[in-house]
Order: sequence, then C-alpha cells, then structure tokens
Amino acid sequence: HVQLVESGGGSVQAGGSLRLSCTVSEYTYSNFCMGWFRQAPGKEDEGVASIDGDGSTRYADSMKGRITLSQDNAQNTVYLQMNSLKPEDTGMYYCASDGWWLLPEYNYWGQGTQVTVS
Repeated sequence: HVQLVESGGGSVQAGGSLRLSCTVSEYTYSNFCMGWFRQAPGKEDEGVASIDGDGSTRYADSMKGRITLSQDNAQNTVYLQMNSLKPEDTGMYYCASDGWWLLPEYNYWGQGTQVTVS
C-alpha cells in the first residue's frame, strides 16, 4: 500500500516562503510523475507543480516563477519551495504520486497540508 506523507504547511504573511515536503513509501513514479495540487474554498482545484522521474518539471501559470519543485530519489521525497506567497495561495495542498503532470488523475494521494497566507 503506497503512502504519501506531507509536511511543511503553515501560516505565513504575504511575501513569505514555505517549503512543503512529500515522502512516498514506494518509488512508484519512475515512468510517471509526482505532483502537488491545491484546494481552496470557492476555487477550482488546481495542479500546482509536477515532476517526473528524470527531474523534468511543470508548474501552474498562477505560481510559475515563485515555486520550485525538486526531488531526492534516495529519500523518495519531493520538495515544493514556495516564495513570494500571496493570500490567494491559501489552501490545502495535496501531494500525489503515479500520475501525469498536472492532470488530477493520480493513483495515490496524501492527506494534505494547510497553507495559509495572510
């Protein structure tokens, strides 16, 4: 059973930074991707960032230039560095594994970590 554990969420002021981490129990995305998605009240769910096994990345236009997704294959962990955060970045951020770029049809999901920007 594949498990994903996220950490790093919290509350920051606008302009601040957070780094989210996601560790997956099994390396499942050698041929697919890991991704971060977010849910916010009153907004559509959004794919934020994704990375494939070769380290190629894709980012949502809404956050491009402010986020960087990286991976540590030895630790089965991906890191989402978020800078210059805005109040509209507030939401629950979910890590997902075994999917395709920013499309939401991933097979495995974490429990989510809350990001609040005020």
